Amino acid sequence: MIDAPSKIREGEELDVKKVEQFLKDSIPGIEGEITISQFPGGFSNLTYAVHSKTREMVLRRPPFGKKAKTAHDMGREYHMLKALKPVFPYCPEPLVYSEDPEIMGCPFYVMERIKGIILRRNPPKGLPLTPDMARSLCHNLVNVLIELHQIDYEKIGLKDFGKPQGYVKRQVEGWSTRYRNARTEDAPDYEMVMKWLHEKMPADSERPAIIHNDFKFDNVVLNPDNPLEIIGLLDWEMATIGDPLMDLGSSLGYWVNQDDPEDLQVMRMLPTTLPGMLKRDEIVRLYAEKSGRSIPNFDFYLVFGLFRLAVIAQQIYYRYFHGQTKDERFALLIGAVVILETFAKGIIEKNP
Repeated sequence: MIDAPSKIREGEELDVKKVEQFLKDSIPGIEGEITISQFPGGFSNLTYAVHSKTREMVLRRPPFGKKAKTAHDMGREYHMLKALKPVFPYCPEPLVYSEDPEIMGCPFYVMERIKGIILRRNPPKGLPLTPDMARSLCHNLVNVLIELHQIDYEKIGLKDFGKPQGYVKRQVEGWSTRYRNARTEDAPDYEMVMKWLHEKMPADSERPAIIHNDFKFDNVVLNPDNPLEIIGLLDWEMATIGDPLMDLGSSLGYWVNQDDPEDLQVMRMLPTTLPGMLKRDEIVRLYAEKSGRSIPNFDFYLVFGLFRLAVIAQQIYYRYFHGQTKDERFALLIGAVVILETFAKGIIEKNP
């Protein structure tokens, strides 16, 4: 049931000898030869498992091919984890960071591996989730998100990690620009959605927070001995300081309800349709109740979450469309971009 790495995809290999020498010079206690394999999940930064006789680690590096100018900042991700780990135990322990182009031609960092269960489209074999277990897991998921949002980011030295003033406006404008830049000839234009988001932007949050920006089941690690216990939260590349409701909206952009239309069911990546799993509106009510935050109208945040997910999918599809990656998973992403636009328009039509 524990998430396992596999063979490295063609074109994404690393120079094992260079990596080994760097790690042995930088991290105490590494003995014997190292081996490197790749975690197959994820569509953005590349994640590798690094094994030695004495240690298990994870290496993170940017993807190959064209990248958004401000994306994949390995140094930012590493230093944020350094500040956050002492107060948020779900973070992996960052071990070393390097910008030396001689090692692999890009900045990268290495962290501890948190071994456990990661839920993807369906639970792994041998992990039956009863309705009561599924419901409890949803509650635990919301609790961890709230715990993150309640951290005093100034106190731990992350005051300059983001700019909460004007955050929503920058996000709407920034993601709109990214979509237009990454649009391919077979992609929908999303102009109606972008126009609505610009018109419906709420004021800045009065209680900004550290936000993960990719908070979902397959970035959460569960305890193998108690699968309802969350022991890790991964993939911090988009974390910043901003409106926590935008974080919740981005999270629920991935959430598919049991009674959602069939096209959404087809693109489901998480086990959110299992009996007992809360629906999106139930998650929102639970978050509001436990966090004490007022949520007068969540439609804006959900539409933003859907649009943002579509932009991410389109950016990745762009790399495949232009032959910058051979990962065949990426060919399917254009379908998700189309489906997400239809769903977002449906919400907008009910809230013009």
